[in-house]
Formats: sequence, structure tokens, C-alpha cells
Amino acid sequence: MAESPSRNTGAHIVYAELKRQILSLELEPGTRIYEPAMAETLKVSRTPLREAIRRLISENLLEQQPTGGVLVPALDEAVISELYEVRAAMESLMARQACVKATAADIEALNGILDRNAAMVQFADEAMLQGMALHAKIAEIAGNSWARRFHDQISSQMERYRHFTNSTQARRDQALAQHRILVETVAGGNPEEAAKLAFDHVMGARDAALRAITGRSLVIT
Repeated sequence: MAESPSRNTGAHIVYAELKRQILSLELEPGTRIYEPAMAETLKVSRTPLREAIRRLISENLLEQQPTGGVLVPALDEAVISELYEVRAAMESLMARQACVKATAADIEALNGILDRNAAMVQFADEAMLQGMALHAKIAEIAGNSWARRFHDQISSQMERYRHFTNSTQARRDQALAQHRILVETVAGGNPEEAAKLAFDHVMGARDAALRAITGRSLVIT
């Protein structure tokens, strides 16, 4: 028997709100999810809440304990490092391939994103979105469907950490400068240099995230 549209919609709304709270650290790492209290807070029944929790567990954004409890996962330094290392490899590969395939229209589009990034560099969330747009455009230009698929999967896991990577104005300015050099290198058709720049840029973001999270005593080592 098919589920009703209203039930599906309700579960999706609860999922989106819980995901937002987890990614923004409004629900801090280590927080236990108590279904009755959470259902009351969100003003929903237990059924859509349970569906949302199951979905978030499948995405590793919630953690099922052997005792049956559900927790917001801790921020683990080793896991964060691994995610950024894999993402750096994917970004490096796609930057290399973009050098070979980029057209004049592609470079114009990248420069347009850079202009918006520069205009928004003082605002953390907006600057982050423009940075993500730039990397997404490079992935599109590269046209490697498998690399892009793996990259998207990794990126969804990294959403908990991404806002830490541009939490200071100095880091946002640095990221913008690195984006400019990367686009110039892609436009110049230098695959190896572009690959190195993309890799180093992501690893720099890793280091910034770890410093910020450690400073808040939220990471385990």
C-alpha cells in the first residue's frame, strides 16, 4: 500500500529540519535524540519523526547505538581528515580534466562566480555558497560522471564541517585568492598545476576546519 503524499511530505519536512539542526550544530555532537521530546519540539507525530531518523542514520548524520538509542555523531578528527583527503583527490582529478575541456564560455562562467564570490566575501554563508558553486562548475566542466558522483557523496558528509572552513575573514580572503589562481590555471590549460592547486586548497580547508572545531572542543582525536 502506497504511503499518502501528506505522510511523505511530513517526513521530508522533519528530515530537512533535523538535518539543518545537525549540520548547523544546533544539535551538538553527542546529543541523544529522544523521540517523545523531539516530536513535541517539532510539533509532529512519532511516525514522520522515525522515518526522518531512519533516513539520517542511513546518511551517517545520526548514529544508532547498540542499546537502541540514537545520537548525533561526534566530530572525529580522523574521519574529518579522511573525508577531506578523498575530496581533495576528487577535486584534483576534476581540475586536471577541466583544463583539457574548458571552453571560453566555461571560463567566463567561472569568472562570473569569482565576481560574486568577491562581492560576498565578507559574508560567511554567501561566500561559502559561491565557493561551492565554483567547485561544482569545475566538476561540470570536467565531465567525469563517476568522480562527480563520489564527490557529491563526500560533500554531503562534509556539510557538518564546511562552515568551519570559512569562519574567519582571513580564511575567506585566502580561499577567494586561491579560487582566482585556480581559475587562471584552468584557463591557461595547465592540468598538473591546476590539480595541485585544487588539492592544496581542499587540504587548507581541512586544516581550517580542524582548527576551528578543536578550538570549540567539539572534535575527538
